[in-house]
Amino acid sequence: MMEQSFTSQASVLPLSAQRTVQLALALLDHHLRETGVAFTSTQAARDWLKLKMAGLEREEFMALYLNQQNQFIAHETLFAGSISSTEVHPREVVKRALCFNAAAVILVHNHPSGDITPSQADKTITQHLVQALQLVDIRVPNHLIVGGTQILSFAEHGLL
Repeated sequence: MMEQSFTSQASVLPLSAQRTVQLALALLDHHLRETGVAFTSTQAARDWLKLKMAGLEREEFMALYLNQQNQFIAHETLFAGSISSTEVHPREVVKRALCFNAAAVILVHNHPSGDITPSQADKTITQHLVQALQLVDIRVPNHLIVGGTQILSFAEHGLL
């Protein structure tokens, strides 16, 4: 019944593509904040990241803050750069993770080119961030690279 109501409303009020994406992001964000939903392994998390970052024209570096049970606390874009790089400062990542009292941080950045192959710089900064966060007992379960509709997981490729 509710589905019919939504369908009839949607046909009366056509949504723009951007508004549709915003609605999808809000729904996924709500789902990821539900009790018991672990952010690290859900397809919803990947879908959320694709919607959030796929169309960006410049490289951005984001942190996803998780509690001890790997549940989503918050996210924020920490650094923004050019079409091919961004400068990441480990001190700032640690500082923000402590502000959220995070037990874990998933690192995420996009490649506007769509090529999800990690560069040597990507690998190096990941190791620096893992080391810096370990000093304050914060885990890094993954670093994800978003390129268009593809996502590369450092953890799944043995890079963490």
